[in-house]
Amino acid sequence: MLLAEGFEVLEAAAFVDVMGWNLVEGDRSTTLVSCGLKREVGSSFHQRWVVDLLTEEVDVGSFDALAIPGGFAEYGFYREAYDERFLELIREFSRQDKCIASICVGALPLGKSGILNHRKGTTYASDLRRQSLAACGVEVVHQPVVVDGKVITSWNPSTAIEVALTLLSWLTTKENAGKIGQLMGFTGTPMA
Repeated sequence: MLLAEGFEVLEAAAFVDVMGWNLVEGDRSTTLVSCGLKREVGSSFHQRWVVDLLTEEVDVGSFDALAIPGGFAEYGFYREAYDERFLELIREFSRQDKCIASICVGALPLGKSGILNHRKGTTYASDLRRQSLAACGVEVVHQPVVVDGKVITSWNPSTAIEVALTLLSWLTTKENAGKIGQLMGFTGTPMA
């Protein structure tokens, strides 16, 4: 999970919990590793997280997927999310054909990196954020969750669990992700 300064805790927590529940109650195959541009990353609303790895320590070949929660401009999200080291890590996951899941404005660094050029995606439901994504060559779709190939984008924190469960279904099976969702009390099913 790639964290930029100002990331939103609820969006990050969805990935942490879904992958953690799978580690304990599911097929036990997922371990979530956090990374950032610095060891301690501040979230929106002034919470601090210590990441497992710095971006330059990530061996992309050792991972199956990349998760990116969105964040708030007021807390510096775009300064780090648009940093070239952040964008290059996204590009490398894409070059290696790995699954990439983002929530809310987490789609904007995907767009800025170029991996969504001429592809479908969505982001936070504001004209400014959608125009920013479209300016990156993305066909902006006005729906809560958009899947294009191995990339998931979504439009706000309410989609976090669905995105995390969809990513889990890609990493394991749809049945396993459905089981984890039910155990966590979510009745929806992950997308295909």
